[in-house]
Amino acid sequence: MNPQLIRQIIEGAFLAAAKPLDTLSLEALFEAHERPPRDQILAAIEEIEDDCRDRGYELKRVASGWRFQVNQDLAPWICRLWEEKPKRYSRAMLETLALIAYRQPLTRGDIELVRGVAVSTDIIRALQERNWIAVVGHRDVPGRPALYATTKFFLDYFNLAALQDLPPLEEIKSLVDFAPETMLASHDGGEVGEVNDSNKHD
Repeated sequence: MNPQLIRQIIEGAFLAAAKPLDTLSLEALFEAHERPPRDQILAAIEEIEDDCRDRGYELKRVASGWRFQVNQDLAPWICRLWEEKPKRYSRAMLETLALIAYRQPLTRGDIELVRGVAVSTDIIRALQERNWIAVVGHRDVPGRPALYATTKFFLDYFNLAALQDLPPLEEIKSLVDFAPETMLASHDGGEVGEVNDSNKHD
């Protein structure tokens, strides 16, 4: 198939899709007899990325694949298209989400131990309803409390390709009161961003 047509198909798919597209999704656009090699698809993606430079939009790689999005530097102007104000989240919710993101997987009790206060069921439910966190297992202790970790949708929502792209903890200090060393000190000595196999972000 003509490389230019391949690129046009892929570019059109990014424009039409309501979610990020990964390489498997892009390969599925083509019938078996016409499907280009993966390296040709990736080359087309690189060309599209290059063409977006100096434009008002970019082709961004996130956890679930690639998507077109407005250049973040233009957000102060583009957000005026919507009258509704961005949602404001409570400090307790942001603290809880930050702990899960940087110390996952961990239980509700772990969160309460660091925050020093009980974690509202409404906060956990709200984070799950937004698909930002999910239960990825249970700790092998009496009661088998649920272990929470972030999802791919969480990474997509916050424009991240992987947990390693989380901002430095010092930048999070403006949202939460925890000292970085407290956030980093996992209850079991694990590394920041360490999760069990059921929630690894490929």
